[in-house]
Amino acid sequence: MKTILLVCSAGMSTSLLVTKMETAAKEAGDEVKIFALPFSETEKVLEDVDVILLGPQVRFQKTAIEKLAKARKNGPIPVAVIDMKDYGTMNGKVVYETAKKLLGE
Repeated sequence: MKTILLVCSAGMSTSLLVTKMETAAKEAGDEVKIFALPFSETEKVLEDVDVILLGPQVRFQKTAIEKLAKARKNGPIPVAVIDMKDYGTMNGKVVYETAKKLLGE
């Protein structure tokens, strides 16, 4: 099972996006774990995730997250910023498909 982390600032709107992504994954017949955490919590779960997506509001943290993602004990993982339009419209299907592409699926 793949694990997708969404990094946000407070988590209010991102939790709604997680729900929509979970629905998209279920419709695709995929078993995944998707959750959101603020940037400050990212390092604590880094070894347990397969891909990291940043909310547009924390895109300025991308370099710091990429540095952490490359230094992981379990090997580097992909990091990307969620498209602002997809985030704003809460398009869980497109964001989930983005995560799958980053995972090589």
